[in-house]
Amino acid sequence: MNTKEPLTSAEMGKLWATYMGNSMAVCVLRYYLKHVVDEDIKEILQKSYDLSEEFSSRCAEILKADNHPVPFGFADQDVNVDAPRLFGDEFYLHYLKYVGKAGLSIYGIAVPLVTRPDMREFFTHVLNSTVNLMTEINGLLEAKSFLVRPPLIPVPTRTDYARKQSYLSGFIGPIRPLHALEIAHLHDNLENNATSRTVLVGFSQVAQTPEARDYFIRGGEIAGKHFKIFSEILSKEHLPSPPILNHLVTDSTISPFSDKLMMFHKLDMFSMRIRSYANSMAVSPRHDLAAMYGRLALEVGKYAEDGARIMIDAGWLEQPPQAADREALVSH
Repeated sequence: MNTKEPLTSAEMGKLWATYMGNSMAVCVLRYYLKHVVDEDIKEILQKSYDLSEEFSSRCAEILKADNHPVPFGFADQDVNVDAPRLFGDEFYLHYLKYVGKAGLSIYGIAVPLVTRPDMREFFTHVLNSTVNLMTEINGLLEAKSFLVRPPLIPVPTRTDYARKQSYLSGFIGPIRPLHALEIAHLHDNLENNATSRTVLVGFSQVAQTPEARDYFIRGGEIAGKHFKIFSEILSKEHLPSPPILNHLVTDSTISPFSDKLMMFHKLDMFSMRIRSYANSMAVSPRHDLAAMYGRLALEVGKYAEDGARIMIDAGWLEQPPQAADREALVSH
């Protein structure tokens, strides 16, 4: 196997993102494992933990072998496993699905971008392992009666083409019913916002700095507002929405995580939300849906930018590898 080619920018970036996300996950899952009671949920938490530890360790090995610095990421100082329980056991499954989707997005994009043979092998392994884990998570959600299936719609009686320009309309005149892809993405965004809001409720209770606390409260309000918007769209078509999950947060106010970890977590996941909304826009021809996703993505983008500013001021925002600053080199 030829591993002498230098890492490309795509490989460096994806290794960085994989290491950062999984070093964070190791901390979070260590804490969850300390408090979980249900043996089935404990088993899948342990599998998730083992994978995150494997992925982050492998990233570090690759970077070291190529004489690249290993990101700071997150470590023992960012987690207090002895802090009281913050979430109920059921939440752990919803959380694993929530962050697993983000992992699939990162790894799925990496596979066609990386070119070095060992990188193709690594990211294919990471992607396949995550797909298998997600299958187990959904299976356990179903077994525990926690899985909320996307809405059912009538079986088509025939295939057909769109025949009128009103197929695209959504503001005035006749508005067609939602099609299957639009419903699927609305359901997915509802799931993501329900879980995200629950994380933010918990984080806001335990944040140690006023800036982080206020940020999490604001994020919870945004997630709640977006949940309501998506839910109302489905409701107009007599379709159900997933439930909110806030009742799965305990009353603990003792933080299991550093503010640095919690801020990175939400900044990272809200950045993923922009991609999710863009993907949803791409499969939603109705003008009202496209406009809505664009508007909400801008709101999420502003929130993520404000989070980055807080992290920069606190010295917490770790940079991915960057291109050479040619102007600075010339003026040196």
